[in-house]
Amino acid sequence: MIQILIADDMEAHRRRLDRIISSDKNLLLAASAKSGYEAVAFAAIKKPDIVLMDIEMESPMAGIKAASEIHKILPETKIIMLTVHQDNNIVFAAFQTGIVDYLMKSAAKEEILEAIYSAANNQSPIRPIIAEKIRLEFARIKKSEDHLTQFFKIIASLTPSELEVLKLLCSGLKRKDIAETRTVEIETIKKQISSLLKKFDKNSTKEIIQEVNELKLFDILKEINGKIG
Repeated sequence: MIQILIADDMEAHRRRLDRIISSDKNLLLAASAKSGYEAVAFAAIKKPDIVLMDIEMESPMAGIKAASEIHKILPETKIIMLTVHQDNNIVFAAFQTGIVDYLMKSAAKEEILEAIYSAANNQSPIRPIIAEKIRLEFARIKKSEDHLTQFFKIIASLTPSELEVLKLLCSGLKRKDIAETRTVEIETIKKQISSLLKKFDKNSTKEIIQEVNELKLFDILKEINGKIG
């Protein structure tokens, strides 16, 4: 027997799922929860094989939070999201908790039963919407990694003076203030800033400062060698 836990805050949805489960002799309803909190509690006690989880219950992301907690205590339990949400970000967030499948609440009885058996047999499909989301996420990560690699190549090409000027720019100092701080002519600072613009391939120091601060460059350098702080 495949033991199933239902988690949905709407009684009508719970009753429909109960009828579907009862119609199959190999399925058994272990418990029926009305909230994410109850779902976690019932799962810990009943240890179901499958959880049919609504996303939005006592809070918009209650099902996702509950799925995450259940996965921590019962990693072998398969969780299927039943939802009205088609938003890619919500679906992807659900999969990040360790769920194996998701279905629209309007899915036919046969589709729900198929999803249950597929999950029980470790054969849940990667549906098109999540496959596309995963592809886009990997592409974003790759692009971010490539950008970060190029950024640190630029940093490695800076002279100690340019790096110090960059740090002072990022701290909010103007060119005149930087010249006074470094006790050099302002023309020297202007030349160093021009070099920074060229190396970063930017049109303004504001663009460089934004990028450096977003990547927390000087926090990283301080952690690495303790010399820049």
